[in-house]
Amino acid sequence: MSSRRRSIVVAAAAFVLALAGMPAQAADIPPPDAVVMSPNMTHVLNVPKPAPIAATINTDIAFQGDYAYVGNYGGFSIYDISNPRKAKVVSSVVCPGSQMDVSVYGDLLFAAVDSSRNNDSCSSTGQSATIKESWEGVRIFDVSDKTNPRYIKGVETDCGSHTLTLVPGKGRDRHRNVYIYVSSYLPEANFPDCRPPHDKISIIKVPLRNPAAAEVAATPVVFPDGGNETQPGLLVPTSGCHDITTFAEKDIAAGACMGDGVLFDISDRLNPKVTARTTDPNFAFWHSATFSNDARKVVFTDELGGGGAATCNEATGPNRGADAIYEIKRGKLVFKSYFKISRHQDDSENCVAHNGSLIPVKGRDIMVQAWYMGGLSVMDFTDSANPREIGYFERGPRSAGGGGGIWSAYYYNGYIYGADFHEGLDIIKINDPLTDGARHVRTDRLNVQTQESYRSWGHG
Repeated sequence: MSSRRRSIVVAAAAFVLALAGMPAQAADIPPPDAVVMSPNMTHVLNVPKPAPIAATINTDIAFQGDYAYVGNYGGFSIYDISNPRKAKVVSSVVCPGSQMDVSVYGDLLFAAVDSSRNNDSCSSTGQSATIKESWEGVRIFDVSDKTNPRYIKGVETDCGSHTLTLVPGKGRDRHRNVYIYVSSYLPEANFPDCRPPHDKISIIKVPLRNPAAAEVAATPVVFPDGGNETQPGLLVPTSGCHDITTFAEKDIAAGACMGDGVLFDISDRLNPKVTARTTDPNFAFWHSATFSNDARKVVFTDELGGGGAATCNEATGPNRGADAIYEIKRGKLVFKSYFKISRHQDDSENCVAHNGSLIPVKGRDIMVQAWYMGGLSVMDFTDSANPREIGYFERGPRSAGGGGGIWSAYYYNGYIYGADFHEGLDIIKINDPLTDGARHVRTDRLNVQTQESYRSWGHG
């Protein structure tokens, strides 16, 4: 989180906490630092953060083959997960710059930088965005040698890169180029490279044979009318997108765009077109999106309080800081229900819907999702109008104080991986009749915001 966003999140957190009312019952809250889980969950392993980036928080995860790539505000780490029960750190790259949202493709790793730096290098330091020479954007690394990743170049983008989404090319272009959809927001008139209006995304074209030639190839405007700017209760008005999930084989994408939820036609990779758009009076900040495997549903998350507030409590209620489940009918988004964890958290615990992925179960719609200090939850939304939790894992309040929790929780080749702010990488196994069908489904890559249907996955 960049400094200019941090003040907004802190203010939002203070506001929500002031409204918190009655605290959760003490008997319902696990002891400080205690790990608790549903009977169908097993905590397989915790791998602490490696020393070089132990002082900064973990963020997103990408997977390829026997490796997991975990982003961190201080850089990223590569883990050998060939045996998840004995997972270990292979290397860490110190390269500061929030949020370090990561995606991998072949030998390339892409990392999002949304904090203003004095240059694009890994030795850069923070510098005000009011200075024209400051840099924010996407860093590209060669990770062919897992023990020694090599920095290739940085590509500057307007307002930086809060998140990024990898999009493969189409047809013959698939073997020539990959595209990076860059989401960024919160322009200011005194930021030379991030001035309003900023109702767009940036698209980087990366030639696979010459990634050093990567450059911004398009900046399509998503909201010609400015987007949702006046709805009461918004964390901040729409000024771009927070995150985009693509389903390339179906030429569609879902955008979580601050005050708006949108669908895109991405058949022309450099010219995505908005085909549907919706708002929700209960949503404060459209954060992320997940399609069902048949792309007939999409789950949007609401990051109420900006991730810094205690919103999983009785006072906030079940419909705010939740997921919203939509069905896609005749190209339109049709609201069906909300889902929120019912396990009330302590008022010292930041908790809200965050990053998750599908669990590949044929004939059912099941996903695992992070909830910050609410841990992770496994949700069955096969019945769109009646989603339900079927498993969970969490820790009690931090004895050290302050916030934290699980940023991203993703299912990959039989295990759930959770990137915890402070505790490192958690590896969890779910044993449940509803999810057992996923055990033998295998893939050799997973960038969660780049969805692929299960039929493109192999079966071991």
